[in-house]
Amino acid sequence: MTELRKKIALFTLASIAMLSIGNAMHIHTVTGKTNTTFHSFANFTKHAIDPENEKLINNVKVFYNPVAEQITLNFTLSQQNTVVIKVMDALGNEVLNLMNGRLDAGLQSLSFDTDGKLSTGFYFVRVSSGTETVVKRISVR
Repeated sequence: MTELRKKIALFTLASIAMLSIGNAMHIHTVTGKTNTTFHSFANFTKHAIDPENEKLINNVKVFYNPVAEQITLNFTLSQQNTVVIKVMDALGNEVLNLMNGRLDAGLQSLSFDTDGKLSTGFYFVRVSSGTETVVKRISVR
């Protein structure tokens, strides 16, 4: 590989890395021996790190399913906010209010005792914060 091609390859990798972290203001690509092409991405911001477009509740997991005596929820909260967690029946009626409180941003791991509080059957766990709601189906044995 010629020296110029090595430089182009290295520069291309650096440009991709800058784009992937959302810090690129201008990207310059060199093509050929004497021709230079400039591609400008002024004020480039990555969509995934824009706080206005980021989801508040992410990666909600309920385990173990089927539920026996305890429901454990893991999820990520992108910012501090009030979180409401409820268990609903198949018709959407509230069966159990597990939580209504403020949580800090970050990974959440919460466990709730359900022993004797839910009959055998199918239910939905509803996690709400702000204007967002995530629903997960569970079965109780």
